[in-house]
Amino acid sequence: MAKKDTKPEEIMQMKDEYAERYGFRDENTKYTKTEKGLSEEVVREISRIKEEPEWMLEKRLQAYNIFISKPVPTWGADLSGINFADIYYYMRPDGKKTDSWAEVPEDIKRTFDKLGIPESEKKFFGGAEAQYDSEVVYHNIRKDLEEKGVIFTDTDNAVKKYSDIMKRFFGTVIPPSDNKFAALNTACWSGGSFIYVPKGVKLTLPLQAYFRINAEKSGQFERTLIVADEGADVTYIEGCTAPIYSSSSLHAANVEIIVHKNAHVRYVTIQNWSKNVYNLVTQRAYVYENGSMEWVDFNIGSKTNMKYPSIFLKERGGRGEILSVAIAGEGQVQDSGGKIYHLAPDTTSKMISKGVSKGTGVASYRGLMHIDKNATNVKTSVRCDSLLLGDGAKANTYPYMEIYSNDASIAHEATVSKISDDNLFYMMSRGISEEDAIATIVFGFINDLAEVLPLEYSLELKRLIKLDTTGSVG
Repeated sequence: MAKKDTKPEEIMQMKDEYAERYGFRDENTKYTKTEKGLSEEVVREISRIKEEPEWMLEKRLQAYNIFISKPVPTWGADLSGINFADIYYYMRPDGKKTDSWAEVPEDIKRTFDKLGIPESEKKFFGGAEAQYDSEVVYHNIRKDLEEKGVIFTDTDNAVKKYSDIMKRFFGTVIPPSDNKFAALNTACWSGGSFIYVPKGVKLTLPLQAYFRINAEKSGQFERTLIVADEGADVTYIEGCTAPIYSSSSLHAANVEIIVHKNAHVRYVTIQNWSKNVYNLVTQRAYVYENGSMEWVDFNIGSKTNMKYPSIFLKERGGRGEILSVAIAGEGQVQDSGGKIYHLAPDTTSKMISKGVSKGTGVASYRGLMHIDKNATNVKTSVRCDSLLLGDGAKANTYPYMEIYSNDASIAHEATVSKISDDNLFYMMSRGISEEDAIATIVFGFINDLAEVLPLEYSLELKRLIKLDTTGSVG
């Protein structure tokens, strides 16, 4: 049975579908912005525009000096294409921030309406936030959560309104000296989410944030801080998109999470940046006694993605889980995975990575499992699976194990597979098109991880996978 080729008009239809939903851009948005490139004067200007306290300006300037002193990393994906002098590091869309969707400026509201943000908020979430380039433009939280003491606001507001908490935690999980892009974020961060869940409060509905890059040659550097107090429970879901330009943009976020005794945090990302975006993110959580942290990380978009969510199990009984999915389409580099540090006894962890490569795409798993000498009775497992679509696709695995304890149970498993002609023939002989067959196989490959998503996000993920595996994205 001959393979059914995708007709040119079908490809164009799928490209149009993607552009309509994600790749569009609004040319009418008006901005207040700093000059192009990063300097001490630009850092000071960002802080001045935001009317920040002196302690935050000092942190920014310290981080800027660290950023310019550190070289661009050369151990992972190729980052030589980043032109730091050709980027706007702060672009604020004109219009005030609001908690009423009706008051969002029309051009920005049109963008998020196309992405389905307000509708999904009404149906599935306890609170939502929308960031457009450098600033949060919309924020809302259910009143019953506010009455329980839950704080969900943008980080800029938190620096002023909750200064004591911010000074206590900001930069303690990810110091600016950690890496060049952590320093860059600390120097010019803008927007992001601040969440505090009080002792014993368990949120039954997730909180949502959506990040959108609209401007060309721009950078987005949101800063997120989540603090779950003793016995608290929260799920946070973020989505990311950008229009398609010929020039590159840069996204370098920092995410810091503190999980106190008996608390639980689940952090979910569906990253669908366009293929001109360098996505270089630092994410880290500190977990204390009997706390539990889950990173659920789906990476579909971006030109180059380097992201390794990390968990530090600092006290007895801590639990950590990293579930990572990366789909590398034509010309994409997905370098992802995670890091887990067992620093205390009776800690457990699991890391599962699923990588899919198509065409000339490269999907790499890069993971670290560290077990400290004082960490006894540790149980951990690592599994990394790769699926290749086509002869030119590549999959790499870089597992690192640092074992300093004699009392640990460790399992590691890795597989590489390829979609066979027999599998496609079987499905196509039953009336399924080649494109639908490939998408079905890919989604089946990652389905056990996708099951943790809310229904609407799971359906959207299926749609994105079909668009990506048929070559219509980008």
